[in-house]
Amino acid sequence: MEEMEVVEALFHGDKEAQIQAATEIGKLSSKQKHKLAEKGVISPLVVMLHSQDYEAIEAALLALLSLAFGSERNKVRIAKSGALPVLLNLLQCQRESLMDLAIAALMILSSCAANKLAIASSGAIQLLLEILNIDYTHENINNISMQAKLDTISTLHNLSTSPHITPSMVSSNVVVSLLQLIYGTDKSSKLVEKAMALLEKIVSSSEIALQETAGTGGAIQALVETIEEGSPQCKEHAVGILLLICQSSRDTYRGLILREGVMPGLLQVSVDGTWRAKELAQDLLLLLRDCSSCGARSKQLKNELVEQIMEEIDTGGEKVVGKALRLVEEMIEKLST
Repeated sequence: MEEMEVVEALFHGDKEAQIQAATEIGKLSSKQKHKLAEKGVISPLVVMLHSQDYEAIEAALLALLSLAFGSERNKVRIAKSGALPVLLNLLQCQRESLMDLAIAALMILSSCAANKLAIASSGAIQLLLEILNIDYTHENINNISMQAKLDTISTLHNLSTSPHITPSMVSSNVVVSLLQLIYGTDKSSKLVEKAMALLEKIVSSSEIALQETAGTGGAIQALVETIEEGSPQCKEHAVGILLLICQSSRDTYRGLILREGVMPGLLQVSVDGTWRAKELAQDLLLLLRDCSSCGARSKQLKNELVEQIMEEIDTGGEKVVGKALRLVEEMIEKLST
């Protein structure tokens, strides 16, 4: 179909013609899609979302996704065209393919700074959190795919980059939802990796979220387990969260963290974690190790500790790792009494 035929079919065609025209949009070049958006095709596509025909809704969603991809202007146009309420309704439908596409659309729209507040104020946050924990709140757990959950967290992460939105996310119990997901999912999974990244982002910018995370039963244990079992990125975020918790009130949380057996995993991360994870782990090791000298000597103590550990490992290999762990654990245990 030519561009004008697509426009004509979307505005004046019957249902079948509209579906065909919407399907054609995905096959066009970026320049052609731009021209179609300039001619106003977004409006009839949004109207198609109100259809009772699943095929028409799916074709419209795919067309809108295609138009939004790579175009900030089109993302704004779609949001302003009345698409948000319809997308939220689709999040609650029973057809998995439509839910997946609706979530993907929200994810792409939320990547645009101009859309973030509108999406947050639409009630999307609460619905997204319900989707995130659908396994725990609904009998039928087959209504949501793993990709949809990943896209849900990505959407929440996009929204969390706006400081005006974070408080409403926290008041919507985002911390509880993320922790619940982390508790019940393989710590090395991509899902936990994205959940950990979002949790660290939120607790780093919200004192309320930080306190809620630290005070939730089982949270510190789950973070320690993630340091032991998670992917390199999971470990990085888990260490970052524990460091923020310990820094917020060292006297309160130092003992709790130590009692969960954090030392072996933390020491391992300080040796072979990501660049950022090593830095965070070394800072946390220092907080856990030293009871009084957190001022001028902190940098010196940190360097001495890391150099000592690295020297032990480099000299003796794997056999010495256990010895180094025991030495550090004994030192921490003595200092914590």
